[in-house]
Amino acid sequence: MSRHGSTSPPERRGDASCSARQSKAVKIFQRPTAGPLRPIVHGQTLRYNMKLRAGRGFTLEELKIASCCNFKVEQYRKNRSLEGLQANVQRLKTYKAKLVVFPRRAPKSKAGDSAPEELANATQVQGVFMPIVREELSVELVKVTDEMKLFSAYAKLRVERMNTRHVGARLKRAAEAEKEEKK
Repeated sequence: MSRHGSTSPPERRGDASCSARQSKAVKIFQRPTAGPLRPIVHGQTLRYNMKLRAGRGFTLEELKIASCCNFKVEQYRKNRSLEGLQANVQRLKTYKAKLVVFPRRAPKSKAGDSAPEELANATQVQGVFMPIVREELSVELVKVTDEMKLFSAYAKLRVERMNTRHVGARLKRAAEAEKEEKK
């Protein structure tokens, strides 16, 4: 036995792991091969927060709204936006609609099992189930006009900054002028 715990030579370990993967796939036959359903989350840091990725688990709030159970729950994740919450709830509802539940014993079916027609048409999902689709941002092209060429963004920003600085003094001056007119 080698110090790494395997009795087979290194060139044969790949075959063993391949056969182990195949036997595991046979055991979990009816489930998606890519693993359980994961929520859609945003990356954490400033560099990656515009990108969507698969999270660890759903929040309790998402599971309650979608009226689902038996999904992985992530305790520390919070729903900070309504759009993210709705996307994950919709993901759960779509999953429930596509789900085909086989009876434990073939002749006997219970209340939650799928209809025999659905069982006959069911196929094993290969690869990623319900992949996360990232929206492609479209760029709108516009003809550059003479007005756009003459526009100075720097000057506009300086004017707006000055306006915000002097808004209080201008309001005070307008109130004093109004008072003098009433007299």
